Amino acid sequence: MRYATQADLIKRYGRHVIQTISDDENSGELDETQVEAALTDASNTIDVYIGGRYTLPLSSAPVVLNLHACHLARYFLEKNYATEQARKDYEDSIRFLEQVAAGKISLGLAADNTTVESDNTAIIQSAGSVWAREKSKGFI
Repeated sequence: MRYATQADLIKRYGRHVIQTISDDENSGELDETQVEAALTDASNTIDVYIGGRYTLPLSSAPVVLNLHACHLARYFLEKNYATEQARKDYEDSIRFLEQVAAGKISLGLAADNTTVESDNTAIIQSAGSVWAREKSKGFI
């Protein structure tokens, strides 16, 4: 399963940036073959980490995986010339995936790829107003 598309990558970083880092031949054009290869590598990297915890392919991909797929794909496109920000995003994404693999972070999916409904419901109760006008006679 692909977690990000070329359009997602362009939306996140801008066409000029993706065109610049994917153009090895300095043709001034976006090298779609390299972009698709980087996106495939990013998705495969994600699958390696989450495959032990979730059944692949996922029936629906959580949005957070799109973000991390874009981070990984950009890093793969930059190859040996990765910017400091791209390297930091890559390392953060790998750390996130390691925590998912270890079970410390959940993608919000059950093992069978169904969305997990939370049992945590916030309930607010009040004992009434402490400083109501009727109760504070004599103070004010």
